[in-house]
Amino acid sequence: MVLIQFLLPLRDNAGQPFPRADFERVRTELTERFGGVTAFLQSPAAGAWKEDGGGSTVRDEVVLFELMTDALDRAWWGHYRRELERRFRQKALVVRALAVESL
Repeated sequence: MVLIQFLLPLRDNAGQPFPRADFERVRTELTERFGGVTAFLQSPAAGAWKEDGGGSTVRDEVVLFELMTDALDRAWWGHYRRELERRFRQKALVVRALAVESL
């Protein structure tokens, strides 16, 4: 089993919130493809990171999406990550894949 996780920003770089429909679209797409997804939309996490070159700290609120699947399709996830980067106007999004065991 593979656990897939990724974070999406609540707001664009100008500070404008993304419409809830954008997140619902992601949830629908993943549910249709994988049979289910968990989206932590009501409890955003606070993210912080340094810009390239050690500049100032950037802060953002993000929501977590996660799902489990039997196999990792790297090509599909690479394409989907790029699509989400385009939709959410991000330079890069982190998509994590972790081996998990169901107990």
